[in-house]
Amino acid sequence: MADFKNKVAVITGAGGVLCSVFAEELAKHGAKVALLDLKKEASESVAEKIKQNGGTALAIECDVLHVESLKKADEEIWNAFGRVDILINGAGGNHSRGCTTNETFQMGDLEKEELTTFFNLDYEGFHFVFQLNFMGTLLATQVFAKRMLHQKDSCIVNISSMSAMTPLTKVPAYSAAKAAISNFTQWEAVHFADAGIRVNAIAPGFFITSQNEKLLLNTDGSYTERSQKILFKTPMKRFGVPADLVGTLLFLCDANASGFITGTVIPVDGGFMAFSGV
Repeated sequence: MADFKNKVAVITGAGGVLCSVFAEELAKHGAKVALLDLKKEASESVAEKIKQNGGTALAIECDVLHVESLKKADEEIWNAFGRVDILINGAGGNHSRGCTTNETFQMGDLEKEELTTFFNLDYEGFHFVFQLNFMGTLLATQVFAKRMLHQKDSCIVNISSMSAMTPLTKVPAYSAAKAAISNFTQWEAVHFADAGIRVNAIAPGFFITSQNEKLLLNTDGSYTERSQKILFKTPMKRFGVPADLVGTLLFLCDANASGFITGTVIPVDGGFMAFSGV
């Protein structure tokens, strides 16, 4: 069993469906956790739950796209815990303004003003999605990895996606940003190897979260057409649940289990990536 006693984990996006479970699990195994989220009430809720279960948690309001906000969080964490051992770059997500209406472009779409095609994708929307997913990871790593240099058993876990491997229709901004995360993870692993920091990523398959719920579920709770396509391509024929990611997370954070593993992107996808569709 993983033991993170005396370790400090910093988690961005900690108020979200997946990262809140990451935080609870690391705390359950002895880590002190710093919960960073743009919405402090979300991270406070997670922190309170951890404390009620006997763990140690610190909730911090933080915007991963602003260096000064990250530096302020870093100072607060350092004053409270005096070290950083694990960084989980979980802040991310998609936005409708970075998406096309249809899966493929059809002749005549340009004449339909109600449609968002490749040609009228909103620059600000695309930029926001790329910034949040990629730059939020880059900036957080710049700030917190300094605390981890030449420190025994330090590690970073980034969050990629199945859409990084094979881009999904309709979400070009998200797919591009997550592909960048996978590439950046490998770059970081090489760059920080001599400094003693392992860097890996998890690439989740399809999980129902607050951000994608309306895309995957109808109002009556049944699966949308897009969900049905996803499940057809997923050999295990179900969506993931947050607990499905926990084993991989603990494995990557535990130097006793994965001390010679760096630069990997591990799919947790129910077989999605392995299935050709036929």
